[in-house]
Amino acid sequence: MNAMNPNPDAVMIDGARVVLGDRFEHVSLRIEGGLITGIETAADGATRVDARGMVLAPAMIDIHGDAFERQLMPRPGVMLPMEAALLETDRQLAANGIATAYHALTLSWEPGLRSVQTGWEMFEALTRLAPRLTVENRLQLRWETFCFEALPLIEASLAGPLMPSIAFNDHTSMAVLHPGTPLQSRPFDHDPAFPVVDMDSAAFAEKMDARAKRSHMSAGAFVDLMKVMWSRRANVQPVIADVAAKGRAAGAPMLSHDDSQPETRSFYRDHGARISEFPMNLPTAQAARDAGDWIIFGAPNAARGGSHLGSPGAADMIRLGLCDILASDYYYPAMLAAIARLQADGVGTLPDLWRLVADTPAKALNLHDRGRIAPGMRADLVLIDWPEGGTPAPRATWVGGKPAYRAMALGQG
Repeated sequence: MNAMNPNPDAVMIDGARVVLGDRFEHVSLRIEGGLITGIETAADGATRVDARGMVLAPAMIDIHGDAFERQLMPRPGVMLPMEAALLETDRQLAANGIATAYHALTLSWEPGLRSVQTGWEMFEALTRLAPRLTVENRLQLRWETFCFEALPLIEASLAGPLMPSIAFNDHTSMAVLHPGTPLQSRPFDHDPAFPVVDMDSAAFAEKMDARAKRSHMSAGAFVDLMKVMWSRRANVQPVIADVAAKGRAAGAPMLSHDDSQPETRSFYRDHGARISEFPMNLPTAQAARDAGDWIIFGAPNAARGGSHLGSPGAADMIRLGLCDILASDYYYPAMLAAIARLQADGVGTLPDLWRLVADTPAKALNLHDRGRIAPGMRADLVLIDWPEGGTPAPRATWVGGKPAYRAMALGQG
């Protein structure tokens, strides 16, 4: 303590419209020791922040984001140093009002960006960088279910200091799907009658060309590797069961990715995955809702007004009560942009919509100390410059009560 500021750790945020559950209130908020210590309480030596004309909300929780890949590989085949990429990602998260981020780290049999080797490098780099990061950077182990080589990394991550989530991801079956079957309504991936493309065709090699370049391989070599992986299919379900058992034992939240059938959702639910990530059609989303599962859609989908893949629109799913959580997916600014568009389109009030990016993901991920503004909760907060009818912009972010980002416009304090 010192005479000028007897309580330098404490901050009092004054004058903002504060998102309190399902309502707005003009109240002051006091934070100290990493926690929210009071609403409309005495400053008691706290440093004051003038937030008049702004919105104060719980900082966002990103349940699935892979935009870090753009820092790591800004051009196809061009990899940059891992730590530099993660430090830049951390800055972007804070600047976008995201205090907790689950990086969708694809653990695939593909060499290169999405390989297990890159996964190990990222896991180890995040461990080293933890004291220097401003945001809570966690992992979503986006496990390609044909990649048995990822199991040691999954085990190591489950034993690490920050519990990851596990997302069951089967892009292998999606890749070999016969072109005559729509992706959004393809059969259950383990259906014995799953329709498979002719992997020796020129059309399939052309389709795999972009993935081959990402993996620093020729299209022909990539197709050959794909055939080897597809030969593992009979052993995939037992390995899924093993990974799911490890996740349940550790208490990790688990998700299934791109569910296309109620049967798919049921399969992963039976393994303990109670979060449906980007269900690809209405019947599958409805099946998830009927079973009490959490449902995620992409914030870019909502910000743009629809999916680029032809999957359900997030706004429509919210209106139908079939979306609980919005994820940044591939673009961190999309979370705030989505809330702004949904509010402007009359989909819901701002306090109600904000649950999609804070309170509900916190509950789905078992993070019970954050996601809401209330005394005793972790002081993860974002202060937003949001003029009536204008585009919102984060101006300050606190993570665990510590300043992670501050960028006040000219003329603001």
